[in-house]
Amino acid sequence: MKELTDQAAAAAFRRLVAHLQHRHDAENIDLMGLAGFCRNCLADWVMEADGTLTKNEARELIHGMPASEWKARYQSEATPEKLQRMQESIAKNAASH
Repeated sequence: MKELTDQAAAAAFRRLVAHLQHRHDAENIDLMGLAGFCRNCLADWVMEADGTLTKNEARELIHGMPASEWKARYQSEATPEKLQRMQESIAKNAASH
């Protein structure tokens, strides 16, 4: 099996970030419910990998604006169903680590 190069990974990552910045209709709770990660998770991974960014700085890089502004503009109130789906998805993450 071929290995993913850092160059390809970086390009794909940049494309993912641009896609998430464009698709504000894909809310974090929906991403969590479907895939077990969201913009905030991605920002946390960037923060951990970089080692110099704060949580707010990393989230601004991923959201394309301060996270508080993104949340005010695009995040709706979570329904009990969405919260349940997110919790079930998070439980699947624990099984893979």
